[in-house]
Amino acid sequence: MNNANTSRFFLLAVLLSALVAQADEASWDFSANVELQTRFFTQDAAWSGQESNTGQFSFATTAEVRWRNAENTQRASFIPYLRWDQADDERSLVDLREAYWAYEADSFELLIGSNTVFWGVTESLHLVDIINQTDAVADIDGEDKLGQPMVNLALQRDWGLMNLYVMPYFRERTFAGTNGRFRAPLPVDTDRPQYESSTEEKHVDLALRYSHYIGDVDIGLSLFSGTSREPRLVPNEAGNALLPYYDQIEQFGVDLQYTRDAWLWKLEAIVRDGFAETFAAAVGGFEYTFYQVGDSAADIGMLLEYQYDGRGEQEPISIADNDLFVGTRLALNDTQDTAVLAGVGYDVDTGETFINIEADRRFGEDLVVEFRGRFLSGARPQDLTYTLANDDYLQLQLSRYF
Repeated sequence: MNNANTSRFFLLAVLLSALVAQADEASWDFSANVELQTRFFTQDAAWSGQESNTGQFSFATTAEVRWRNAENTQRASFIPYLRWDQADDERSLVDLREAYWAYEADSFELLIGSNTVFWGVTESLHLVDIINQTDAVADIDGEDKLGQPMVNLALQRDWGLMNLYVMPYFRERTFAGTNGRFRAPLPVDTDRPQYESSTEEKHVDLALRYSHYIGDVDIGLSLFSGTSREPRLVPNEAGNALLPYYDQIEQFGVDLQYTRDAWLWKLEAIVRDGFAETFAAAVGGFEYTFYQVGDSAADIGMLLEYQYDGRGEQEPISIADNDLFVGTRLALNDTQDTAVLAGVGYDVDTGETFINIEADRRFGEDLVVEFRGRFLSGARPQDLTYTLANDDYLQLQLSRYF
């Protein structure tokens, strides 16, 4: 985040803090955590300028300050996030995941500030999740997000929940620097973002989401109009770097989940009017859970999902265009919250495979150990994932909560 953006966000945080400090008999909640993370890449770096060491160390910390007034009609949240990376300056980050004030009434809620909003139901890919920008240097799974400035009006009625989002400021995607991993042969110049809109990052984006349930089916319908969170990457004039280009798009999305006994059937689908064309994409499948396996407390879930994307070559890159995902989830349901998720993504057209392993366990009340392993194989020089062919890694993270 550049200095101007940092100043804007922390000014917002100060204003929010001053607001809530005036309240009497308020309820406050404070917490924090620190994270020590180390990655070991199984192969040497592939591209010129990348850090030659196969090890990478980073430190991150998050603080959470939450407030609610005595009448239970107002609340505020302040969650700053700081990350420092030893190998890649572009991976170091200062962000506000949340910094908002909200007023709650019986039938509506108004939220003003920076917030993180998640949409979606599937495991392997979240097509409809478009409010927050992806923190792409945090991990290659796309699960980490940046805080988004917004005004959010939520209306609760008998026929469902309606959310309106007005987003007056756009967050650029993070990319690995010249020294970093997870990048193409040419680095992305994040200092020179390009925009279709003449107002650039100040374009006002709009989104609308309706959610409800009918029996065992949960339904989400969404509309988005504004700056694409997925930039196209175009060469600069000298041909030695890529420039992120953010187009104006319109997107309609639907997410469905059907719950029946041990079955979860899931679907996410979008239709997007993008840079050069209108295209559709979808991901869908099921999760079946075996409960209390072998008379134990452990549950085992089996997952299967199919990914389709009909975008053309001129649109932002997507590697989930004709892929299968098969996975399993183990939850021991013990006092240490031990859980393991393992899955394989297989490209039907090219034969590429992506193996993902995630394991988490808590020790005592305050320590959490997380393991990640990600491996790509079968990519050919003409395949999109070939740029990451040398970036298989093992990761260990220790988190201490206060």
